[in-house]
Amino acid sequence: MKRVFIVVAIIIVASVIVLVGLRIYTKSFSPEAEASFQQGDFTIQVDYCQPTKKERLIFGKEQDEALVPYGKVWRTGANEATLIELSQPITFMDGQTLAAGRYSIFTVPQVDEWTIIFNEETGQWGTNYDEVQNHLSVTASSEALEEEIESFTISFTEKANQIDLVLRWDRTKVVLPFKVEG
Repeated sequence: MKRVFIVVAIIIVASVIVLVGLRIYTKSFSPEAEASFQQGDFTIQVDYCQPTKKERLIFGKEQDEALVPYGKVWRTGANEATLIELSQPITFMDGQTLAAGRYSIFTVPQVDEWTIIFNEETGQWGTNYDEVQNHLSVTASSEALEEEIESFTISFTEKANQIDLVLRWDRTKVVLPFKVEG
């Protein structure tokens, strides 16, 4: 009985070591990043991993072997699902409100606009997408950039009466404006 316990313990320890090592290895290619914004009592934070272009075709048609095909759900980063956490509700320009809380972000890229999906399931690997868990979907404008962005980035820009959530990668920029409620 003691021998079985030791063997099981060794297997568990070895499995944990392999999983931790695999996580460190994958994050070396797409490191963790954070984008945050604060305005008074309002805070918003996005935790994501940054894939890099590495001379690949990033956005395009599936038959062109794009890494992120148009019209398909994308995890919006690499590794685990990208997380967004809001301390207060926000309202998008189309009038939809996203309640304070924590969500995974998925996107559906297109040439001129993207669908941004706020999904209630969090903590999953980024490719595990459950449409049933979608809380809210909004569209955001997309524009072509002259400069090439090597690493996927998420940032915030404050304007007169709004805040923009900005996604940039390759030669694409996506802007999702919103206002803070309260």
